Amino acid sequence: MKVNIQLSYINDLSQVPVPVMLLPDDFRANSKVKVNHHLFNKENLPGQFKFKQYCPQVFRNLRERFGIEDQDFQVSLARCPPLKDEEGRCEGLLLTSYDRTLVVKEISSEEVAEMHNFLLEYHQYVVTSHGSTLLPQFLAMYRVTVESEDTYLLVMRNMFSHRLHVHKKYDLKGSLVSREATLKEKVKELPTYKDMDFMNNMQKIYVCDEVKESVMGKLNRDIEFLVRMKIMDYSLLLGIHDVEKAEREEEEFESSDGEEEQDESSQSALPCSTSPEGIAGYMNSFKPMGPGEFDPYVDVYAIESAEGAPRREVYFMGLIDVLTQYDTKKKAAHAAKAVKHGAGAEISTVHPEQYGKRFKEFIAKIFA
Repeated sequence: MKVNIQLSYINDLSQVPVPVMLLPDDFRANSKVKVNHHLFNKENLPGQFKFKQYCPQVFRNLRERFGIEDQDFQVSLARCPPLKDEEGRCEGLLLTSYDRTLVVKEISSEEVAEMHNFLLEYHQYVVTSHGSTLLPQFLAMYRVTVESEDTYLLVMRNMFSHRLHVHKKYDLKGSLVSREATLKEKVKELPTYKDMDFMNNMQKIYVCDEVKESVMGKLNRDIEFLVRMKIMDYSLLLGIHDVEKAEREEEEFESSDGEEEQDESSQSALPCSTSPEGIAGYMNSFKPMGPGEFDPYVDVYAIESAEGAPRREVYFMGLIDVLTQYDTKKKAAHAAKAVKHGAGAEISTVHPEQYGKRFKEFIAKIFA
């Protein structure tokens, strides 16, 4: 599946007039485009493929509410060199755009249906919260069809920085049963640690009281919304940028003799086109930023550590996997885990209200 090539045609889907206001039909609408190539190389480009964009006006409105210009979004998504995953390969289930401002997730047709069921309430929530939320920022959803094979793609804002390196990453659910990274996971370059690892590492988030109150306020409102939607099994994705470590890495890079490597690095950081430059591209016209520095309008999930904290850090915090409803399968999983671990065990598969309460209590304790 040549996702990178296909995404370059997504701009053709955007030629739809902007409505004065959203209507119920907009939450069921879609737009399509069919691409035919008479001269093509099957190794690189299929002769025919189709795109379908779901609820284009709704997602355009969401992008606007999240402060993302439509033209910048299209550049970041489609007019750049290939999408890459965390290890630099152009394949996999979770890809980042070249400028690292967007994440493109391959989803199932069932998840597309779940997204449709979720979208109206989600949009209303974003409107009433004025976009101030830790929920994922859903920006677009597509179906790409090549040779009768369908691929479904969900586009979100990247919760991590487009420029600050994340040195440690956690996926927290507020449960301690089977919530520890495997040995296979721990040997990765950037492992995803879990709740038990967080506790064992004696990790803490060092922010001032005002910031903690703001984060917990957003979290409480978000969880109330998810409980109302009967959603559970979500996680807090936490990324930690170690400023002092980043400073050391920068010094080592500058003192090395890798001039050729530096030239290549500076070229890869150039904007993908001159006008517009994408979601973060405009920042290239300003002075370069150093370790720990970020633009809050681009890195909207970023939080600085408090002055006087034991370590200078930048935290990236957001909720992920928010489309899992407490249905028959989850109820059966809860019953099975309760039998295995005991009724009082802190298992992850529980009723949405219980899940939300336990989740809030756990996250409140991660702050120093």
